[in-house]
Amino acid sequence: MKIALLGYGKMGRAIGQLALQDGDEVVLRADSGTSEEAVRDFLRAADVAIEFSRPESAFNNIRLALEAGVPVVCGTTAWLDRLEEAKALCEKRQGALLYASNFSIGVNLFFALNRYLAEMMAQLPQYQARIEEIHHTQKLDAPSGTAITLAEGILEKNRRLGKWAPEEAAGPRELPVRSLREGQVPGTHEVQYNSAIDSIAIRHEAHSREGFARGALLAARWLVGKQGYFEMKDMLGF
Repeated sequence: MKIALLGYGKMGRAIGQLALQDGDEVVLRADSGTSEEAVRDFLRAADVAIEFSRPESAFNNIRLALEAGVPVVCGTTAWLDRLEEAKALCEKRQGALLYASNFSIGVNLFFALNRYLAEMMAQLPQYQARIEEIHHTQKLDAPSGTAITLAEGILEKNRRLGKWAPEEAAGPRELPVRSLREGQVPGTHEVQYNSAIDSIAIRHEAHSREGFARGALLAARWLVGKQGYFEMKDMLGF
């Protein structure tokens, strides 16, 4: 598989290293200094593009891939105000786009478990839900895209909650989300349900970036030859 990496930071490097180990070819390693013309040229040689850049660059990178007829996997977060625009462009170009806030297989299992637990806990008003996430100090967005996906999964199942909010600003019908930034933590997410008599929690802790990178490569292989907009649950079947 010939891969164009749109974004060559820590995640891009991790994906590129694993791709080479798997026998894939990386035909483009684009960073902020790579011209749009060069990206267009190298995309012609790619089977798939994997996009891990910055929020302000994500949509344009997706656009370039779709215009080149190249399916694109995107893991950049904090750009979703333009997601519907990206979906429309994908449909117009009859292309393929897969977006995920987190490509770790373990995290996507965690998402499914979170939705299942939220459905049960929605019947028990004595339990108050909250989310806590911890990431490295270089992470650009807070809360993380993964924490937002967890929050949306709870809100979907629990009608007593209207929206999520930063912990310090959360009101009675809001789901509090606490964001901590420390050291070089790859990512830890915990969903808690607290009552006057006990607490229940589920937690996912990443040990390295390899799980995210491996999941992105699996998604890229799955996406080649498909058409439409997808998420990880489409690939994994849950």
